Amino acid sequence: MKTYLVGGAVRDALLARDAQTSNVSHADRDWVVVGASPEAMVAEGYLPVGRDFPVFLHPTTRDEYALARTERKTAPGYHGFAFHADPGVTLEDDLARRDLTINAMAVDAAHADDPAHAPLIDPHHGLRDLHDRVLRHVTGAFTEDPVRILRLARFAARFPDFTVAPETMDLMRQMVRDGEVDHLVAERVWQELARGLMEQKPSRMLEVLRACGALQRLLPEVDRLWGVPQRAEYHPEVDTGVHLMMVLDMSARLDAPLPVRFACMCHDLGKGTTPADVLPRHIGHEERSADLLQALCERLRVPTACRELADVVAREHGNVHRSGDLKANALVRLLERCDAVRKPARFLDALLACECDARGRLGMDEQPYPQRERLARLLAAARSVDTATVAAQAQADGLKGEHVGQRIHKARIAAVAQALDGGAQLENSTD
Repeated sequence: MKTYLVGGAVRDALLARDAQTSNVSHADRDWVVVGASPEAMVAEGYLPVGRDFPVFLHPTTRDEYALARTERKTAPGYHGFAFHADPGVTLEDDLARRDLTINAMAVDAAHADDPAHAPLIDPHHGLRDLHDRVLRHVTGAFTEDPVRILRLARFAARFPDFTVAPETMDLMRQMVRDGEVDHLVAERVWQELARGLMEQKPSRMLEVLRACGALQRLLPEVDRLWGVPQRAEYHPEVDTGVHLMMVLDMSARLDAPLPVRFACMCHDLGKGTTPADVLPRHIGHEERSADLLQALCERLRVPTACRELADVVAREHGNVHRSGDLKANALVRLLERCDAVRKPARFLDALLACECDARGRLGMDEQPYPQRERLARLLAAARSVDTATVAAQAQADGLKGEHVGQRIHKARIAAVAQALDGGAQLENSTD
């Protein structure tokens, strides 16, 4: 029985990246065991956890150890595989089934603490592709698993200076034409999409998916944004698809959490359905964006936090951009539509998404976005209202039901108006 460290930990060590910059942690280390049976692993104290193929937890570290295995395509899609693992499967056999050459390298477990300087097992020239900055498939078996298209796109977002080998792009296009991506389960699509959104340059993920045709099959609402014009005085980049990629990359630059990045991806979906005779204007695109968003979220089973934030941003980003011109009563209505008083953290995330939208435009990436700080300050003013006291006074005045709510609403308007006046006085004092 012999153990090897394989995959991402070896790759990132060779790239001279530490765990913090490469998103690899101790739990992400991939171990392969050669020359062992499931019974032998259990006898050594390992705990079996794999359902589809033999995977075990180390008795002390709880790292995952997989028996070396081969796989055979049995049906379309991600689940259509039969796996074979026995003591006769070699490390080379196991590496040959992996997706990319840069992920098909290994070192002996004895050198796992310093894989960058260990004797390298590299039958598919992954080190060469690392040096050349190329994402290349290992064998033609790449075509058997459509998840690999998503994984490659995600790696393109993680390593934006890597290019996709032409022969690998050709394989992905063929997989799309053959309908393989149509068999992907929603949970796996979302898992890879979410990971890609959190990488260094998420626009690269969309770029690769679009280049091979997978974006049109998986996210048609997003794909149709390319080639749609918008008004150059607001969007010097003009193309709505180009704008989307700039917004996504701004969200990465501002280190936004996943719900914000997802909201950025979906904020302008409605522009893809604007009638041609109306272009380059996009009247009412906010409501259309929200409707398209709901269908997308249902299809991919998007988590509630991402779905709800994206809905707020899709509906209200234009009003947030224009909020500097709004008076106190309109500002409170905006806060109430966003449910900001009850969910302030979500509203602050919405403001971050709006900043990404405003700065994700050609030549505007360094422009300030005062709306974010201003609305955060006004929300604090609205939340400072003691609603229990206001309600008690309203009831003492004989008001009931919705009239009590109206009294609270007016109190918030007064608090926001006072904050606006205070802000103006502060600005004047610093001029």
